Amino acid sequence: MFKIDDCVMYGMTGACKVIDITNEKFINGENRKYYVLSPVYAENIIIKAPVDNKNIPMRKTISKSSATSLLNDMANMDISWIDDDKTRNKEFNAMLKSGKCEELIKLIRNIYCNNEKVKSIGKKPHQVDDNVMKEAERLLNEELAIALNISPDEVIPYITSHIPQQNI
Repeated sequence: MFKIDDCVMYGMTGACKVIDITNEKFINGENRKYYVLSPVYAENIIIKAPVDNKNIPMRKTISKSSATSLLNDMANMDISWIDDDKTRNKEFNAMLKSGKCEELIKLIRNIYCNNEKVKSIGKKPHQVDDNVMKEAERLLNEELAIALNISPDEVIPYITSHIPQQNI
């Protein structure tokens, strides 16, 4: 169970802070416990998430040491392109919805490497893949920003200045 002031990753919403834990009473007399979440990088939004909800993944954000270790291991992460659009889209969306940093990094690297290859032969990258990559970058940047105590806009410069270029 999370505590007030914990930073969590909540589904596709991204980084949220637990600002309260409440009990809601329903008309039928049932009580249910909720986390009251405030997205860290979005203003004026409050989310109530049932404590026992299994449908939307919620987990504590990673630590600074885990973030650093993950970034150092980027070059060792497998990337493999799936040629079939439908299969690739299904796989990429599953990776995106997992919300796991390692999966997001693999996803971003995979699409980035393919985009570079496609551009080198004069073609345009798939828009669907670019949209998935942007969403993965947003989620990853939010989590790494919290772990590294920087803003999401500083994540990419942090990576490029702290990680040897051959590892990216």
